[in-house]
Amino acid sequence: MPRYARHLYRDGPHNPFPGIKALERRLGRAIPYQLGSNEGLDMPHRALSARFGNAVAELARGYGDAQVLGVRQRLSAALATPLDALLVDAGADSLIALALRATCEPGAAVVASAGTYPTFGYFALGQGCVMHEVAYRDAPGLLAPDLEALAEAANAQSARLVYLANPDNPSGHLHDDAAIQRLREALPETCTLLLDEAYHDFRPDADSTSAGAAWPGVIRLRTLSKAHGLAGLRIGYAIAEPEAVEIMHKVRIHYAVSSLALAAAETVLDHPDETREHIDAVIARRERLADWLRELGADVPSSDTNFVAVRLSEADTAARVHRELLEAGSLIHRPPHPALGHVLRISAVEDALRPGRLTALERALAG
Repeated sequence: MPRYARHLYRDGPHNPFPGIKALERRLGRAIPYQLGSNEGLDMPHRALSARFGNAVAELARGYGDAQVLGVRQRLSAALATPLDALLVDAGADSLIALALRATCEPGAAVVASAGTYPTFGYFALGQGCVMHEVAYRDAPGLLAPDLEALAEAANAQSARLVYLANPDNPSGHLHDDAAIQRLREALPETCTLLLDEAYHDFRPDADSTSAGAAWPGVIRLRTLSKAHGLAGLRIGYAIAEPEAVEIMHKVRIHYAVSSLALAAAETVLDHPDETREHIDAVIARRERLADWLRELGADVPSSDTNFVAVRLSEADTAARVHRELLEAGSLIHRPPHPALGHVLRISAVEDALRPGRLTALERALAG
């Protein structure tokens, strides 16, 4: 059985619109008179310029670079990842959908932890896949995906894809690279490990030499939404073997990433010190938040993300706290899956530490 969806092994489909930037690179010169793209290049954008400035209006008029070369070059330099092992798309969510379309046909079995990031299940079911879920390792001080159970289910179901968030969402748990490699080795040869690393930048070894490696049989997903603060612009990237990237390009929307998102990403990637400053501040707040909650008696598992999880004694208590906080104007996250109904997830923003923001949780912990 092939690793990727069988119909994608044929020649094509090929991107019918590689774009002006790709053509200019191929010709080795600029094309000053763009008369064929049917963009609104002559839209005056007075209102847009007045609100956001001329630079945004200029970017808005035209398509971005379909090959995303500028962003990929910056990522390649920062991660020591070959260009052909990088794919940029409209955020990690879009990359999840791409990976499913590239690897799975309707009826294919996929495996994930019960209660993990729910967008994976949403896209998998929409792709016609059959979901198989395994329980978290759930005990005092611990909430972690069970890698052995994931491997067992993948082999029992002849799964085409296993999804793992690492660091995990919503628990914050981190499995080290050696554990990930053991999981990959335990999976069927034709099964792909979809490794969602949206919170990679917050792990203590984020700058390790393996951070940019393309691992066989693994598609690693990253986002610029969290550490880089570009959630509203929707941009992220995948690291994978060149063959996987080539297959994913066959089902990728070529202009899914806007010209504004590309320019913003290039700007942020050109200023890594600002990103590092933000990451350090988030980690410090996360530890302050975790320490404070533990002092109140909360069960807060270790987190390597930009949030903390709180394990409560029962789902009813978590539902009540979530509801009361929402009524008071504070929105935290309670996983929708019943397997994790007793868990609350709180972002490590300064507002979470302000007196009165989490009063309902404080009351529940007291008693």
